[in-house]
Amino acid sequence: MSHHDDHDAERAPGALSRNSTAPEFRPDPSIRQDVGVVIVAAGQGTRTGSTELKQFRWVAGKPMLLHSVQAFHRRSDVALVVTVLPRSHAADPPPWLFQCDVDRLLVSTGGKERIDSVWSGVEDMPDEASIVVVHDAARPLVTPATIDAVIAEARAGRAAIAALPVVDTLKEVDEHGRIVRTVDRTRLWRAQTPQAFPREMLEQAHLEARRAGISATDDAALCERLGFEVVVVRGSERAMKVTDEGDFGRAERLADTDG
Repeated sequence: MSHHDDHDAERAPGALSRNSTAPEFRPDPSIRQDVGVVIVAAGQGTRTGSTELKQFRWVAGKPMLLHSVQAFHRRSDVALVVTVLPRSHAADPPPWLFQCDVDRLLVSTGGKERIDSVWSGVEDMPDEASIVVVHDAARPLVTPATIDAVIAEARAGRAAIAALPVVDTLKEVDEHGRIVRTVDRTRLWRAQTPQAFPREMLEQAHLEARRAGISATDDAALCERLGFEVVVVRGSERAMKVTDEGDFGRAERLADTDG
């Protein structure tokens, strides 16, 4: 799809070339590049109580966003990673962001809602990207096995999300905090990212949602709404979402354990 003028996007600086790319991020030219990745990093991260953008803060040895960019650039089948940043940072991204394969990196500007930021990234995908993966920068420790699993399902024609089964007892309460009922958890899962989609499915789901004026914090929900097949693959506790200040310490501890 063509790139539109209503949001900014730019390639990483040309001064950094493939020759300066670390070997671990150089793709195998014999592998078909059919995967495009949108990393959503456009939030302001106010819940951590810090003025610094949450996705730029360091965790487990590097900035949180860089974990995700590098995880996908280690895959030879990835054609492009679009990193969607807040407007305040997209025009001048932090230099550490380019510690990857700059030839497969695009910086784009986020929209008002998450759904707008994801769409911005999808629009920038090259034609050869028949699979689109959406990932939250706030989940820096996603495992290669999880990425493999969701992409494999998308290649089979289904949308797939990383998720974990609910293990806690769930209670529904009223506005006064009184328990109304205990919810059967046997079929309940906690959604994570990455989420992978056949590109045409994701584009149709987003276009239909925009026509209907529907927003969502979960791209899979947009596909479910149209009756597309969406499956879960087992995610990992390592893929926890860093939301509050206390989560940084928890992520550090998880990073020190085997995945």
